[in-house]
Amino acid sequence: MTLVRLTTAHVPEYRRLMLHAYEHAADAFTSTPEERATAPDDWWAKRIADPAGDSAALGAFADGVLMGTVAVEFSRKPKTRHKALLIGMFVMERHRGRGAGRMLVDGALALARSRGGVGTITLTVTQGNDDAVALYERCGFTAFGIEPMAILTPTGYRSKIHMWREVGDA
Repeated sequence: MTLVRLTTAHVPEYRRLMLHAYEHAADAFTSTPEERATAPDDWWAKRIADPAGDSAALGAFADGVLMGTVAVEFSRKPKTRHKALLIGMFVMERHRGRGAGRMLVDGALALARSRGGVGTITLTVTQGNDDAVALYERCGFTAFGIEPMAILTPTGYRSKIHMWREVGDA
């Protein structure tokens, strides 16, 4: 398994992976596969390799195939540029439990550290996704609140747990 910073050359495989994620882990994301399927390639390219440097994504590859990803968004606002946001975390079902999730989160933390001036990173995780919560806790994240009715899914409203940690070493 290798970790790679994604570039615009990865757009087709990143798009394919995330459309799978939006469909098969629907409760984990605020986007639907239908709305993202219509997004043009430049939307996907900006998500993974924003020319302005406001977002970047990492990919976990096994045997040359993208099987997991995470993205980090940065703020340009003077009052919030000390924070980063971890988004779009997903590992293909058949590759879970092999360390890819930890590798991706550690990579996201390294991306945030490399930015300079970033002191904290936050994320949200759907309440009930115990495996994801456990991963984030192992990576040093702490819950600081729960947003009730954060997303509407086919099975009803779901809450989101807000988590954070300092960007320094765990």
